[in-house]
Amino acid sequence: MASQNPPGKNVPNGQRLEALGAAVNRRLSSKNVRPGTNPRGRRSRARWGRIVVFSVLGLVVVLILGVVGDYYYLGSKIHRTHINTLQSANGPENILLVGSTDRCALKVQNKAYGLCQDGVNGINSDIVMIVHVNPATRQLALLSIPRDLFVPNARQTGANKIDAALYEGPSQLATAIEEDFAIPINHYVELNFDTFANVVNALGGVYMYFPVPIFDAESGLNIPHAGCRLLDGYHALQVVRARHLQIQPTPTNHDFRTWPQEAQSDIARIRRTHEFLRVLATKVASRGLGNPFTDQSLISSVIGSLQVDQNFSENHMISLARDFATANIANVPQLTYPVVEVQDGSLLYQGYDYGDVEFPSQPTGRDTLNTVFDVGTDENSFTYRALPRPDSFKLSVENGSNTTGQAATIASDLAKRGFKIQSIGTRTPNGVANETVVYYGGSPPPLNANWTSPGLAAAQAVLSQLTGPAILGYDPSEVTPGAIVTVQTGNGLGVTIPAKKTTTTSTKSHATTTTTTAPSTGIFSAPTPTNQPLEPYDPRACNAAHDGPAT
Repeated sequence: MASQNPPGKNVPNGQRLEALGAAVNRRLSSKNVRPGTNPRGRRSRARWGRIVVFSVLGLVVVLILGVVGDYYYLGSKIHRTHINTLQSANGPENILLVGSTDRCALKVQNKAYGLCQDGVNGINSDIVMIVHVNPATRQLALLSIPRDLFVPNARQTGANKIDAALYEGPSQLATAIEEDFAIPINHYVELNFDTFANVVNALGGVYMYFPVPIFDAESGLNIPHAGCRLLDGYHALQVVRARHLQIQPTPTNHDFRTWPQEAQSDIARIRRTHEFLRVLATKVASRGLGNPFTDQSLISSVIGSLQVDQNFSENHMISLARDFATANIANVPQLTYPVVEVQDGSLLYQGYDYGDVEFPSQPTGRDTLNTVFDVGTDENSFTYRALPRPDSFKLSVENGSNTTGQAATIASDLAKRGFKIQSIGTRTPNGVANETVVYYGGSPPPLNANWTSPGLAAAQAVLSQLTGPAILGYDPSEVTPGAIVTVQTGNGLGVTIPAKKTTTTSTKSHATTTTTTAPSTGIFSAPTPTNQPLEPYDPRACNAAHDGPAT
């Protein structure tokens, strides 16, 4: 094939484009189709429309690869990583999407991110999102898990922030989410700084409107003037990584060192990331994908640094894109797991200072999971079968807080809900601020098979009745002998009073309101909302022609 490059001008990825064109011509010739024609033009455009839907969900970098259904030359370049404990799916699927901070994995070291050779070699997950897809109902939903959420099984050695799990590998992160949140994980997708920046650059950048000047010393974000700005990949990454944002208080104050810093930095960053995904999806849609040169540039920007699990095939990616051809982007929920923050800003746990942390907030957390994953109030999230009856297993309650008599109070309230209380005891508190952990035992998630755990099902039944900072935790050693589940109480724990069920747009029923017996406490902040509106200072979509926010 003769070169298609214009004289005197280098086309990005020119050699790969020529190889791709030759492969396409050979394929067309084998089917007696004249090169340059597209007998499936409408089908190709429809496929890209489906891919745009997933870009809103943060999967743009995966399902843009739907084109590899035609060009397996590119599909063979996807990096595979082996993930243990993945669940098979015969219906709804949960795709774990992770943004890694691994500087040493970057092909080109960038001083702005920190250099691997200078010791910046920590591996955490800046972004932890789960995309739920249900081909049968054509439903999509996205759940963000705050990176500072403190969970019992983040590390193989025990509790830590959820973002610390990735240090021990993607399998550990997937397993921690399954064990502590009861969320089955079917597929895994990991991006790094390069993947993100390259996608934005391949799109020619994105426009965002900044209502006021803002600054973030750690991410490098510096917006000295309000207005609509074109962001390349490097500066877009500064926006979504900003979690120490300072906002100009008055138009006359230009010294960012004196600007106040926003609260709830972790949650605020998720809010801005969700908005950026909407902006990115709009840019993908407006690009008019279909030109083989520009499509190749976009795809090539992703493949080099994208990792997916060993079971996520190109054919399956295409199948998902096809299933959601009619999905309405405006109706796709992007929710955040609700949390409470430790008021003094630091957690001392078992003698170690973990800094800023958040605890899961119930019952809103459990209700949010039920909504995103379309699980009924009384259903097991792994099997969609009914949870065990409260009187069908034994339960122990251990006081792990600094509140005298708390275990007896909680045990009494649970007994009124029908639970069989085996014993009541006391454990040494881990610190001043403690979350409640519903411990269960049994076999851990198997490496290569679906997890069916009676202990997890019983623990879910108990957690559904609790309010306050509480979470599940797999650890047989923490379960009182003779019991199936042990509730280790923490600060601010209460038990729900039965709530009236309502029917949502799905056929499942979810609890909407509860009353709690939890005592008031000044240790934690108020629970964060699951769907936060943008703050007046947050960047948002804009119309470059009018230099103002999009209407």
